[in-house]
Amino acid sequence: MTFPPHDPRLDRQLQFLLELDRLKGILRQTRVLDGARQENSAEHSWHLALCAAVLAEHAPPGTNLGRALQMVLVHDVVEIDAGDAFCYDAAANLGKEEREQAAARRIFGLLPDEQADELRGLWEEFEAGATPDARFAVALDRFQPILLNFSGEGGSWRANAVRHDQVLARMAPIQQGMPGVWPFVVRLLDEAVARGYLAPAPESIPDSEKQHL
Repeated sequence: MTFPPHDPRLDRQLQFLLELDRLKGILRQTRVLDGARQENSAEHSWHLALCAAVLAEHAPPGTNLGRALQMVLVHDVVEIDAGDAFCYDAAANLGKEEREQAAARRIFGLLPDEQADELRGLWEEFEAGATPDARFAVALDRFQPILLNFSGEGGSWRANAVRHDQVLARMAPIQQGMPGVWPFVVRLLDEAVARGYLAPAPESIPDSEKQHL
């Protein structure tokens, strides 16, 4: 897009903002609540930002809500180039880190240098998950899909034959990022199995049925 002549710094900021619009076209496996379609990554990021605001009281001590909000808003920007790799698909995740690092260089690099460094730094902090802000942001990222899948009677879990043990392992960061919510997560996943929304872990399946897995 070519704008009328204006400040070069503003031009780089606007090009970045226009590039972010492409996130609306990146589809995730998780479906919207009524099951009519897959959610896109921009909707997911927006939903996480509201989750952060509403669930802030469950964040770890010392969490800076403003930084956590920034993290959830930028955490999936790299999917514009790298795509969304379904977390339970091992083949789709091969080379994911390299794809996302390349995407981060290009997309954040559209911004003026100091803003590029700041936002990429937030993305890298989220990926590392080592600070209270990042632990809260990561916990929200894991929590939101289970709310949609449970409320949608299985959603992408049922569509992809996902098991209880897989989801429980994926949800592990919630123990540190929202420790008070973790017991609820455990009960929710057990209930999902009981209702047939989520496949049971292999060790809980009778031997007579394992041959059909």
